[in-house]
Amino acid sequence: MPNSRSSSSPAIRPAPSPEVAARMRHVAEYIASHADEPLPLARLARQADMSATHLQRTFTQVIGVSPKAYQSAQRLEQFKRRLREGDAVLDATFGAGYGSTSRVYEQVTGGLGMTPSAYRSGGAGESIVYAVRETGMGLLLMAATTRGVCLVEFGDSDAALVARLTDEFPRAQLEPAGDTARAPLDAWMAALDAHMVQGAPRPDLPLDVRGTAFQVKVWRFLMHVKPGEVVSYTELAAGIGHPRAVRAVGSACGANRLAVLIPCHRALRGDGSLGGYRWGLDRKRTLLDRERRSAAEHSSRSHAQSSGALADG
Repeated sequence: MPNSRSSSSPAIRPAPSPEVAARMRHVAEYIASHADEPLPLARLARQADMSATHLQRTFTQVIGVSPKAYQSAQRLEQFKRRLREGDAVLDATFGAGYGSTSRVYEQVTGGLGMTPSAYRSGGAGESIVYAVRETGMGLLLMAATTRGVCLVEFGDSDAALVARLTDEFPRAQLEPAGDTARAPLDAWMAALDAHMVQGAPRPDLPLDVRGTAFQVKVWRFLMHVKPGEVVSYTELAAGIGHPRAVRAVGSACGANRLAVLIPCHRALRGDGSLGGYRWGLDRKRTLLDRERRSAAEHSSRSHAQSSGALADG
């Protein structure tokens, strides 16, 4: 990775001691269990036995987001859980700690990827089409809403892939792509297959991305890592402005639902080892090997063409 990738990062503060890091994790657990309550910094600072200013800075270093952003994410998760369990939207709104309904749709729809009423109990009312096909990297399912691709999964069987989709959207209207929807999905999957196997450009598809603000930061950064290149979790954390959030970055990579379209396989451990990959380390290794070969072949062709042009001149 070029050093310039993290050269604009803020100055890195000394790493918090293990004892301080443990206190920050305690504060994170406290926030998670009290996400539906007002949590001023002073209250959280008492939990950590430090000043509010010190807490704000140290929590962000260790956890990767501010206490306020962390509470917002936990509140959203609580809201989602209540909807899945069948609470009415109004009950879920107040039960999760949102003070009124006037802005709840504005605050949570982006994190849900659909309206709260559609997400309630697993996307009830949301229409999702899907297709499964064999690719050079194994069996692949692609699913899409009207907004774009919402799930790309590798699996061992059609049944297992459809079960994964059902788990993610248990009450959405799931439809195998018919003649009208099958054509674009087939074209998208073929383009993705060509990207994985032949080194074709990654297809520029509409994406229905669902994640926290921190996760989206990580995924957006990964989409700028070129085929043939890799980035360490440490470099990735620095690149998004949270140099101490290495573990949170790894978790965000693991939460990615869009295999290859968001190329989390290009994130490695600092020592160059593969780390994890939700679709299997063998697949991650193969993807990286193919991308390196394709990038090297492209570079050789470009060099040969440049040399030929100079000779002709």
